[in-house]
Amino acid sequence: MRKLHLVVSSLLFLGCLHVHAAEPDSATVSVDSAHRLFSGGRWGGALRLMPGRQLAMDRYSRQWIQGKETYTLSAELTHTAVPADGDDYAADYGYPTLGLGLAYDFNHGTTLHRYPSPSWGKAQEVDYHTRMGNAFTAYFSFARPFVRLRRFEASYVLRLGLGFYNHYYNRTDAIDNELIGSFASIYFGAALTASWHFSPEWAVTAGLEFRHHSNGALARPNKGENTVGPAIGVVFSPAYRDILDGKESAPSDRSSASSASATGRSRAAFSKYWFFDVTFGLGGKTLLEDWQLTQFHTDPGDPDYRKEHFDFHPAFSLQTAFMRRYARRWATGIGADLFYGTYYNRIRHLETAAGRPDEAKRVSPWSVGIALKHTAYYQRFALAMSVGYYLYRHMGTSAKEIEKPYYERIGLRYTLPVLNGLYVGASLNAHLTKADFTELVVGLPLRLR
Repeated sequence: MRKLHLVVSSLLFLGCLHVHAAEPDSATVSVDSAHRLFSGGRWGGALRLMPGRQLAMDRYSRQWIQGKETYTLSAELTHTAVPADGDDYAADYGYPTLGLGLAYDFNHGTTLHRYPSPSWGKAQEVDYHTRMGNAFTAYFSFARPFVRLRRFEASYVLRLGLGFYNHYYNRTDAIDNELIGSFASIYFGAALTASWHFSPEWAVTAGLEFRHHSNGALARPNKGENTVGPAIGVVFSPAYRDILDGKESAPSDRSSASSASATGRSRAAFSKYWFFDVTFGLGGKTLLEDWQLTQFHTDPGDPDYRKEHFDFHPAFSLQTAFMRRYARRWATGIGADLFYGTYYNRIRHLETAAGRPDEAKRVSPWSVGIALKHTAYYQRFALAMSVGYYLYRHMGTSAKEIEKPYYERIGLRYTLPVLNGLYVGASLNAHLTKADFTELVVGLPLRLR
């Protein structure tokens, strides 16, 4: 059931949605556009190899990550819009490439072992080295070129997906794997790539890639696997020359006039506007405090000593924001966030047991913050990001030591084609890049007239 819960939660994370009701003409998919989508040289593919190394993100993990070698082999099916498609979003982004990929991480060279240390309390050394499990990952990719010449292209790439590990934390033979604690993990990747087109349709590519897998605090442990390394590959892209021969000279957003494309089509004018955004979130987490208790402060003979399964605690959020949609691609604003954590009674119990009754009394389920928010749009999809500061938060001693007063949020949304722009999706709340909780969201942008 634990695996099923993690898989369903992770699939829901990717099943997210967001589109804005302000531009129904941009979101409409006609019969002609569907025909253009599946015709011509818009479909391609890529094959890449990345020899990477595990990153130890802090001094703590550097003490027990031993071997660091890893290799990743990936294959993608890609689609690139061309000027003839008349896609305003594609034109604004410089005709990016969207991909659906599969990757396999060979992690046999990564080993982990914790040596005795007074700072690790009651945790005892085991007589073996833990090996990382291999991972199979399915993902979506978005590659935007920032240089495109006749034979040379440079792009940044973002990837998001699900990873599945064949071996992860357990008390039997992987007790020192604090990186991956569950069968399913959320995957995020980023890369900078350069491609040399040696023919109209083929190119060789090289770049630097970063890969991250973690379970978003849905299980413990959740230190996360981070790898970085060079990536080389070959790309099949029959749309490349079509873009060079027919693209507009300088794609841009215009508020009052349309721009003519090389195909003779007028690009839709974009009108800037303000809107009020309301988002409700339902998610949850496992507690870092419980993980630390069972790892370092529990006797080896206790059934809970370095245990594998932890209670899941629901969490709720309400986010509001005043936003300015100043371009087809982007909106920026400021808002207030309200959080409610059902796990506050567990925190109170832990504080009392640790001899801190005054701190236990201060623990509150409510947290309030203000945040700067930014959203990037592509068709019906949107990537929502924010950085916030807590005005009120009392979640115990551990939270004060680890969380600081700052938090970050990132989520993927998809706008439904009905209900006046209602969107659904998922997001991750974090503290200094460390996952706090994962949630499903539903929201509504209300345009201000």
